Amino acid sequence: MNKRVYGVIGISSIMANWNADFSGYPKSTQNGDVYGSDKALKYPMKKMWNDEGKKVLYIKSMTISKKDGTLVPRTLRDRYEEIFKGFDLKGKKKAKEVLMNLMSAVDIKNFGATFTVSDNKFSITGAVQFGQGFNKYSDINPEVQQILSPFSTEAGKDSKKNSEESKDSEKNEEAKNSTLGTKITSDEAHYFYPFVINPLAYKELVSLGVTDGYTEEDYENFKRTALVSATAYATNAKEGCENEFAIFVETEIDTYLPNLSEYISFEKGDKLNTIDISGVAEILNNIGDRIKDVEVYFNPHTTKIVSGIKGEKLYDIITQKEV
Repeated sequence: MNKRVYGVIGISSIMANWNADFSGYPKSTQNGDVYGSDKALKYPMKKMWNDEGKKVLYIKSMTISKKDGTLVPRTLRDRYEEIFKGFDLKGKKKAKEVLMNLMSAVDIKNFGATFTVSDNKFSITGAVQFGQGFNKYSDINPEVQQILSPFSTEAGKDSKKNSEESKDSEKNEEAKNSTLGTKITSDEAHYFYPFVINPLAYKELVSLGVTDGYTEEDYENFKRTALVSATAYATNAKEGCENEFAIFVETEIDTYLPNLSEYISFEKGDKLNTIDISGVAEILNNIGDRIKDVEVYFNPHTTKIVSGIKGEKLYDIITQKEV
């Protein structure tokens, strides 16, 4: 692929929790700005590829432990040998074969990887790099829901009492009550993730003969998945999270653009929300001879776009038909 691609992926979260920290609340910086990590966006993409039967190495998968019969996550070695059947990583170095296998995995072809198993130690910088996705809706509020379980706690399991009498009393009390849990969401948030695709990241690997580089087919596969994977990934916490916006700016291979999400603003409306990308338009229109193509995706049922980019193509993100 003889071009760079710059862009932004927008995710809306309505009564959902797009990316929680370890406390369960939406992830935020020390000054209170809510954001989603790049991992939160990459995971639904990897999950979608995995569900389609493509080779995905860096995704959690489970197995039954041969030692004690418990359910445990696979090791990196086990996962590698599972998707590349018949390839044993033990023994002498097999650097070229291992690298060729790694670069045939769709997640590594896009995002890169750090791979350290046995004698094979590789660090691959991915062609696709995401920044952190900051929420641009200022009135976000966390919502905490109490959830009642239909089951009681296991009687006496966590008892720390010294006397048998107090233990029996606690068991009886636990047996009468169901357990309580919490579900934490944000009432509304709108995350905007910047990204860049640099096909030259694999220049050295191409010279080693382990990959044909980042191709146009790889890019189309990335774009296809980036536009729908958040909507498709409907877990309990993520139901309510949807792809609502995207912009793809294709440039000459030696063109360098800033973080485009910094030039985008979001405004809540009574009927339609507004995503303003006129700041992006100002940048792109000044270097029009370096721009090959601009595609903007949005949901016209919920959003209007303020733009002004010369030659842009506008698409409905749901139907992916031009509007």
